[in-house]
Amino acid sequence: MSTYTTDRASPFTRAVVSSMRKLYPEALADQSFDNTGLLLEAPFDPIRRQMNSVLLTIDLTKAVADEAIERKDCVVVAYHPIIFRGFKSLTLSDCQQQSILRLALEGISVYSPHTAVDAAPGGLADWLADIVTGHLPNPEPETHTAQPQKSPPETIEEDVVSEANTSAEQPAEANKRPQRPKMSMQRTYSQPTYPSHRPVDASKTDLAPSSVDHTRSVINPVTGVEEFEGAGFGRLVTFSEPQPLTHLVERIAHGVGSPKGFPLAIPQGKQVEDIQIRTVGVSAGSGHNVLKGVDADLLFTGELSHHEALAATEKGQCVITLFHSNSERGYLSSVLKEKLTRVLREEWERIRKEVAEAQDLTPEWEDAVKDEDVLVECSEQDRDPFGVVILQSSKQEGKPLS
Repeated sequence: MSTYTTDRASPFTRAVVSSMRKLYPEALADQSFDNTGLLLEAPFDPIRRQMNSVLLTIDLTKAVADEAIERKDCVVVAYHPIIFRGFKSLTLSDCQQQSILRLALEGISVYSPHTAVDAAPGGLADWLADIVTGHLPNPEPETHTAQPQKSPPETIEEDVVSEANTSAEQPAEANKRPQRPKMSMQRTYSQPTYPSHRPVDASKTDLAPSSVDHTRSVINPVTGVEEFEGAGFGRLVTFSEPQPLTHLVERIAHGVGSPKGFPLAIPQGKQVEDIQIRTVGVSAGSGHNVLKGVDADLLFTGELSHHEALAATEKGQCVITLFHSNSERGYLSSVLKEKLTRVLREEWERIRKEVAEAQDLTPEWEDAVKDEDVLVECSEQDRDPFGVVILQSSKQEGKPLS
């Protein structure tokens, strides 16, 4: 029996795929556009087999592929599909195809659950709803907006002559007059900052999820999937008592990894400190298709376009966006890692026994199924393309002209 088989994936890969389908059936996904499931099934070479480990990521970038190869992971579970449309060729000149080819060469498979995670009960939409309905220690902190600082007035000295308006007709003495130093502002910005990968659960943060009295409903239900009643896209949260917008800003900041900042849109003429929120429409990622037409005081999502946000504020709604994947990434460490580990241990035990009962196993295959280890980790390289640069200092150079 050949040890290298081009028509079979590793038994651990089978266990991972089975576990993900139990947690997030592909039937829950938005079939109108999505591409979920096992996108890359790498052949199994038991002589140089990978570790029994899974790497969780939102986006399968070159950096994440490098990480998986270095770690010798067996499967990358990438929330966003790296393959959306059919290929006419697979070449190394395309960055994404290059990552796929390199992972296949190393025996690493790729699974994508995408919108199945969005729709599942206890999935991404419910996780975001848990954050906005969470509670911070009393007294619950509030976000306050700073008063805009007035810029120092610019002083123009009429007798300072610039090179641009010096002409040959001016007296030579005027051209030789010493010029006073001009005033300028020297600004220092931080490197781009990103939310932390810190898990968000009751034991590791001061945010107690889903502890404020409320009701929630599914915005776009998905029906017909057995054992997944209550599935669907988006959630509409209705608080029993109106909540200060400042409280929700703090809850969201704590819940998604304490970013240094995120966009907030409010109607013109309103102040953040004065706004009360009774209803919140929630959707991960790009929320327009789910949230359009939703009558809520606050729309909370990964991203909306300029015109979509403008239309919302014109109707009197508020909008909070996080950059697309920052509304998704915290779910991996907070929820998916633990869920997948638990189910995968059971599935791996079942498949190990199944494979061990087969006849004609080589010593390498026997070693593979004897390995009881199961490890699920979140990528350290995965991040949103956008970071936030923060103004750290601003000082005046030179003296004002007087």
